[in-house]
Amino acid sequence: MKIKQITPETVEFIPDRIEEGVLYISDRYHTAVHKCCCGCGKEVVTPLSPAEWSVKRNSNRVSLWPSIGNWSYPCRSHYVIQDSRVIEAKAMTNRQIQRVKANDRADKAAQIRRTNHAKEVAAIVSKPNAQITPTHKWKPSMNWLQHLIRWWKSL
Repeated sequence: MKIKQITPETVEFIPDRIEEGVLYISDRYHTAVHKCCCGCGKEVVTPLSPAEWSVKRNSNRVSLWPSIGNWSYPCRSHYVIQDSRVIEAKAMTNRQIQRVKANDRADKAAQIRRTNHAKEVAAIVSKPNAQITPTHKWKPSMNWLQHLIRWWKSL
């Protein structure tokens, strides 16, 4: 890795000119951008969401998780930003990369389902006379914990 240290900079809009060694973080647009830490000069965009990347700030230091895998770039760099240090991660095989991408797609789909469910619940709750249809039928032979588990699985 050419870049060993990264400096966080909070911005509203990502600047037109991205400097090496700076992680631009837009809370408003839930995005972080930096130049690839291998030194190839490519811009790396990391959407910030529960299903993608998260940023943790500690004073003047920043961590970005999970790792950055630039597998579509010629450099194929792979690294983690932890406490503003760039830590090179091991290279991955094509098979490992495909598995990571499949997991990422599944995580995003699950996040979309959770978000849509939360919106549906909020819409129902906001209606004063809404009729809530149970997702499963009450069975007298089941105890309350079994009902709770069935309800949870139905979400």
